Amino acid sequence: MTTLVVDAANVVGSRPDGWWNDRAGATRRLHERLMVADLPYDEVVLVLEGQARGAARVGRDGHLRTVHAPGEGDDTIVAQAKLAVGQGRRVTVVTADRMLQARVGGVGAQALGPSWLFDQL
Repeated sequence: MTTLVVDAANVVGSRPDGWWNDRAGATRRLHERLMVADLPYDEVVLVLEGQARGAARVGRDGHLRTVHAPGEGDDTIVAQAKLAVGQGRRVTVVTADRMLQARVGGVGAQALGPSWLFDQL
């Protein structure tokens, strides 16, 4: 089983397309794209923080599960990766944040950058 954990804030923020004018809207568009994407993962976990939490409700929509970070998104991303690794899953985290990449590597996940995800979408 495989899990992809997506750092929504980092992925949305990786492209200067005006997302800062409507953070929730930009995150909603990412959520919609992930819902219909044919990704090679059994589960996709989208972690939302701050104002972007208004973009999608918590829960599962098919293969996509949305999680709202209660505070710092990085802590929730690491927790989701650690949980999935603990369940014996192969886990990939999408983020360009090097500190976060190191943290998820420490729990047994690999990391890929936002450009990889955009290429898949």
